[in-house]
Amino acid sequence: MEDKVIINIGRQYGSGGRRVAEALSAKLGISVFNYEIINEAARKSGIRADLFERREEKKRFFSLFSDSFINDETIFNIQSEVIREIAEKQSAIFVGRASDYVLRDMDCLDVFLSCPLELRKFFIARRRSVTEEEAVEIIKKVDKERESYYNFFTFGNWGLASNYDLCLDTSVLGIDGTADLIIEFGKRRGYIK
Repeated sequence: MEDKVIINIGRQYGSGGRRVAEALSAKLGISVFNYEIINEAARKSGIRADLFERREEKKRFFSLFSDSFINDETIFNIQSEVIREIAEKQSAIFVGRASDYVLRDMDCLDVFLSCPLELRKFFIARRRSVTEEEAVEIIKKVDKERESYYNFFTFGNWGLASNYDLCLDTSVLGIDGTADLIIEFGKRRGYIK
């Protein structure tokens, strides 16, 4: 497929990464792959989807399942294979799962989204029906898991600006404005037609 567009989105928990991906999808007509990667990886491997879900962007998983040893590396490799197969066939927006690293040899637009903790704790508290103090603890835990996962598999540094083409604070322009800026950047770079 000519003029294929692949956008990889890394994000802090509560920064609106999934919502920005959905806005990009609506504006560009490109499918978003987030939890769909888990379902496809489970289908392809024959491993239950809940094992992928429990390990979502976490490292150091060891479990005995169906007389075979399923570890974090196996899960990562299966998901990576699914990400590569999708990217080779079509335009796509990938959310998380170190997709920027998995597709490092392909022409992609790699984006990292952040947002101040004060706003993220408000959003997470509302979304998960917890106190803001509990939300802060959840945010710290999820961000630490994402960082550990990314750093473990990529030997890189999650959220480090030099790993990405574009780093944005979603609180500055909001969800739609952030999506618009990503598209504008992609067009100026000549990546999005």
